Amino acid sequence: MHGNTFEDLLAIMRRLRKECPWDREQTNDSIKGHTIEEAYEVVEAIDHRNDDELRHELGDLLLHVVFHSQIAEDEGRFTISDVLRAITEKLVRRHPHIFSDTHVENSSQVMRNWEQIKMDEGRDSVIDGVPRSLPALLKAYRMQDKASKIGFDWEHHDQVWEKVREELEELHDAVQRRNGDDMEEEIGDLLFSLVNYSRFIKVNPEDALRRTIDKFDRRFRYVERRLRDEGRKPEEATLEEMDVWWNEAKRGEV
Repeated sequence: MHGNTFEDLLAIMRRLRKECPWDREQTNDSIKGHTIEEAYEVVEAIDHRNDDELRHELGDLLLHVVFHSQIAEDEGRFTISDVLRAITEKLVRRHPHIFSDTHVENSSQVMRNWEQIKMDEGRDSVIDGVPRSLPALLKAYRMQDKASKIGFDWEHHDQVWEKVREELEELHDAVQRRNGDDMEEEIGDLLFSLVNYSRFIKVNPEDALRRTIDKFDRRFRYVERRLRDEGRKPEEATLEEMDVWWNEAKRGEV
């Protein structure tokens, strides 16, 4: 069976669940880690500006939506139709400026309405929707962003920068005291304040850090290649030698 419609994908998934031993054994718990990996691979394809890669990774992610839904259907919990109905109803409900008579002036008002609608749906807090399993940096960003939607925020980025400097000084003091618990807490406070500053200057800290990690990856691999060309291992080189090649890699990126 081959096709290119959503119904074809559903039919293939149902058959796999019946006839493939591996697919039949899977549960929502057993594949949830793979689902997270697929989401990150989508992000990586976007970062690389690779449309062919993105097309494939979106398909893999869609497969997981269908897979999770089929598992639930097999267990009599819900179906893919229930999933589609829920997201359709949610989109209509949370866009009253499109599907009803609510008036908005800009995207900020859209987001404020969105958060209020979620509260009206029964949430206890505006930060309830931030998944506990998010990476800490991204989680901090999302929590701060959600809190800002209801006015819990600084007024100007200079105020946030002063908070960063304050947290940096407190970290320095904790290090001078050699207090392990305080150092950990102050590192956390400093990172949290940097995330907040990033948000204020409209930089996603997760994207920024991932970009820096990729840069480190490229430059360090270049250093390793230069050492291999000389028949040497990194531990056989001095820091000064490696730094020369690091700067050479840096210049080559300009």
